[in-house]
Amino acid sequence: MEQLLAIGEVVERSGVAASALRFYEDRGLIASQRAESGRRLFPRWVLRQIAFIVFAQRVGFSLDEIAEELAKLPDRRAPSVSDWSKLSKLWTSRIDEQIEQLKRLRKGLTVCIGCGCLSLTACRFANPNDKVGREGPGPRNWVRKK
Repeated sequence: MEQLLAIGEVVERSGVAASALRFYEDRGLIASQRAESGRRLFPRWVLRQIAFIVFAQRVGFSLDEIAEELAKLPDRRAPSVSDWSKLSKLWTSRIDEQIEQLKRLRKGLTVCIGCGCLSLTACRFANPNDKVGREGPGPRNWVRKK
C-alpha cells in the first residue's frame, strides 16, 4: 500500500510552504488525493517532484517549463534514477550559461557593466561615446556572450 502524507508532513519534509504546495497542485505540477474529510494526502514520492520543482526554479526554469518536464515522468509511481537522469541532462546547458553570466558579472563588478549611463567618471574610459549602448538596452557587458 502506498504511503500517503498529509500536507503538513509534506511541508515539514520538503521545506516548501503549504500555500506553495496548493499553488503547485493548482498548476498541475503535483497531485494529491483527498481523504473523506477533504484533507489533501500526497504520495511519498511527491517529495522528489517538489525537490525537482524547487531546484528547477533555482536554475531558472519557468513553471511552464517545469510542468513540461514533469509531464515526461511516469504517472502514479516514483520516478526512477533513470527518469531523473534524463530530465537533469536538460539542465546542463542552462547551468553552464548561468555560470558564464555569473563570471561576467563578477568581472564587471569592478568596472562598468555597460549600462550606458555615462554618469560615472570611469565610463568615459570603459564605454567611450556610449559605444556599448548601441548594442541594445540593459547591462550589455554582462549579458553579451564573449
